Amino acid sequence: MNNNAQTPVFNGLQELHPALWRASQLAHGVAKTVASGYIALNQELPDSGWPLGQLTEILTQQEGTAELRLLLPAIKKMGARPLALLAPPYTPQVTALLSQQLCSSQLLWVASDKHADSLWAAEQILRHGSCGTLLFWQPQIRTEALRRLHLAAQASETLFCLIRPLSAAASASPAPLRVSVRPTAFGLQVHLLKRRGALREAPLPLYLPDHPYLNPYISPRAPEIPSSAVETASVRHKASGAFRDHVQPKHAS
Repeated sequence: MNNNAQTPVFNGLQELHPALWRASQLAHGVAKTVASGYIALNQELPDSGWPLGQLTEILTQQEGTAELRLLLPAIKKMGARPLALLAPPYTPQVTALLSQQLCSSQLLWVASDKHADSLWAAEQILRHGSCGTLLFWQPQIRTEALRRLHLAAQASETLFCLIRPLSAAASASPAPLRVSVRPTAFGLQVHLLKRRGALREAPLPLYLPDHPYLNPYISPRAPEIPSSAVETASVRHKASGAFRDHVQPKHAS
């Protein structure tokens, strides 16, 4: 035996495979991502952004209150690829969406009253891969359907977000990333329920200075929020960030 042989230096699990990481770390090199538009959130997401080609769950206390506000900066980073809104809770307000520099040719609204039809439409959009973003509202969905959608998403580079009620947090899901979002007086509060990496117990505040209609109970004497919490000035939308400001009731004429 050669006593002079040097023992190879092992610097980390990622040298074995990029999908390996320690429980105290965030995963890196696992998936393609798009930046969220918020510095604080990017620092808490594996690979520094929303994953592409995977199922991501956005859980809300009340649908239509915060999810679109949270995702709009990332949607705009997807370029000219279409934005598909599948079974949204309200009729999309095109004028408000256009005010966010989204072209009318980018918008695809798919209305469906049947659960099976919605699942079929989601799978077809993902397998076709022509949409940059798919937002799918579904209050109840079986675990096997979630697995099927996650598998379909992996054949694309689509930003695929399934919006579900906050009560779904207690249910198992194959989604690698699950977050809850709530509107607050300062903007949004995000709780990372599941991610590839270390858990974060404390909720993450996202400060949005220009959101006068995001929370109907916002105090006019709320403390001034530092603008440094937002990535760029372009992220601070002049129009309301609440989804209800981008939609109109279905019964509206």
